[in-house]
Formats: sequence, C-alpha cells, structure tokens
Amino acid sequence: MREIPVQEAVGSVLFHDITRIVPGEFAGRAFKKGHIIREDDVAALLKLGKDNIYVLDLEEGYIHENEAAQRIARAVCGNGIRITEPSEGKVTMEAVEQGLLKVKVDALNRINDIEEMVLATLHTNRLVDTDTRVGGTRIIPLFTDEERIRRVEAIAQAAFPLIEVKPFRSLRVGLVTTGNEVFHGRIEDKFGPIIREKFDRLGSSVMRQILVSDNTPMTVKAIHDLIDGGAEMIVATGGMSVDPDDRTPSSIRAAGGQVVTYGSPTFPGAMFMLAYIGQVPVIGIPGCAMYHKATIFDLVVPRILAGETLTRSDITRLGHGGLCSSCPECHYPICGFGA
Repeated sequence: MREIPVQEAVGSVLFHDITRIVPGEFAGRAFKKGHIIREDDVAALLKLGKDNIYVLDLEEGYIHENEAAQRIARAVCGNGIRITEPSEGKVTMEAVEQGLLKVKVDALNRINDIEEMVLATLHTNRLVDTDTRVGGTRIIPLFTDEERIRRVEAIAQAAFPLIEVKPFRSLRVGLVTTGNEVFHGRIEDKFGPIIREKFDRLGSSVMRQILVSDNTPMTVKAIHDLIDGGAEMIVATGGMSVDPDDRTPSSIRAAGGQVVTYGSPTFPGAMFMLAYIGQVPVIGIPGCAMYHKATIFDLVVPRILAGETLTRSDITRLGHGGLCSSCPECHYPICGFGA
C-alpha cells in the first residue's frame, strides 16, 4: 500500500472506501475499497478532496477480486447461464431459460476446498425458470495468488460443464387414466387436468388421454395406441397401489415396459413406477399427485424432459431429501424436497 497523487492512480486498486457527503442529500460510499481507478474517476476524486489516495499495487502473479470472480465463473459455467458483472467482488450466474440445473457436486466441493475460493450454487437437478439465480462466486480477500485461480480452472476444465442449465424438450405425452369409477362415469376425472397443467408449464403437452377400466388388456392397448399415435412419453394415472384390483404396474409390464423401478424412496410418491418401452419413458403416477403440489412427478419428469435416461440408482438416491415437510404453504422448488 502506498500514497500517490490521484492523477497517477489510474489502473491502481483503491485500498480504502471513500465517502461522499452532500448535506441534506447524500452521505455514503462513493468508491469502494478494491475499486480499480479509471480515467473518468480522477475528476470525481478531486472533487471529493482526494488529491492523494492510498492504492494497492499488485505484484506479478496476483489478481484482483473482480478478475478472479470473473475467471472462476467463466471456467465453471456451461450452456444456459449468463454471468453478471462483478459487484463488490461477487459474480452472479443466472439461467437464461427454463430448464434443469445440473451441477457437478464433487468438482464444486474440490473448488471450495481451495483456500480463499467461494463457489455456491442451487441444488443440482432443480427446475429453474428464466432469470433464476443459480450460482455465485467470489474470493475472500481483495486479491489472490493467480495460481489458486489456475487450480480452479483446471478442476472446472476436467469437469466441464461444472454448472449448466439443460433446456427442456417439448414432448408429445400420452395419458392413460385407469379405474372403473372414472371409465364408467361414476366420478369425474380429476387427474387429467392436473397432469395437463404440469406438462404445459414444462413446455410439453398431452396429445391424447384414454380412459380405461381396471382391465389389463385394455390398458395395454391404450399404451400401444398412444405410442403408435406418436406419443414420446406415456403417463399412467390411477391403479398404482398394491390392491389386487390396481393393475397399472402389471399392465405396463405386459405392454413391454422394461421396469427401472416400482417404488421410490419419496413421500409423497412412494408407489411410483418408471419403465421404458424402447426409447419411450412410461411413468406410473400415484394418486398423491392430485392433492400435493410437489411429488415424485416433479422430481423425475423434468429430468426426462431434459433428455436424461434415468436408472434405478437415480431413483434410489432421492431418498436423502425425499421427505416432503408438508408445509402449510408449499414453496417448492424453494425447499429441501428432492434436494
């Protein structure tokens, strides 16, 4: 740190805050510690009575907090993310469109293990909307050894993209609603409208809904008819419990479904089924999706729409965070469910 005339300070790093006071109008910080002095700052500093100021001259091999944060952000961010300008040493990362946030958590942890480095994100596999803040980064001190930033960049390169937002595909969805009570018109179907609304919000659409009784051949035919008609995903509602007359899981198997899982360590949504008929995902949604805002549907379907082919391991890992707290007012996905 040294004191120099303000006219000679362009390009130097301000080592202390400078206050501006206008009686009756303003009293606060005009320049923040760490600011890199520009040509057009000189006149303003002189008006504040700062003929001489204290600056920090960085030796070769050290970089300022703003540059460090920008380099970290550029290294870790993949598609679907914009990077803001530094503000008080921090850079924020924002989603440019709706999609699925993906974070390489192991690499994230290795970066944060490097002293003075800070990189924070939302949970991986979370649905995010346009302009959602998905991450932020900075260094702790005003400047840092550039070698630390190179270590961050090496980790990020090996794991690239460490952070990205994968856009959703727009799929044609076939809906099979099972149950004698709905098929025979004894009660109104309440499930279909909810499923349609959920897919609409995610940018996909239900192309056709077929009502069937608790009859395996009828359900199998409905699934095949929908796939033959161009459905790229099948959703089956109703008949997902272990009651003898709930035959949706056996019908999905009979239709040729290669079952990934029947059962999920999530509440609500334990009686969930995921299978594939060729490349077409077939999901059996339990009745909880009718009266809970967030269920297994909301944890799995966005990942499928983002182009992922899920395995049993993907489902079993949902157990940690798979318990919904049943808050009086649901704020999902701003909560720990599925995180």
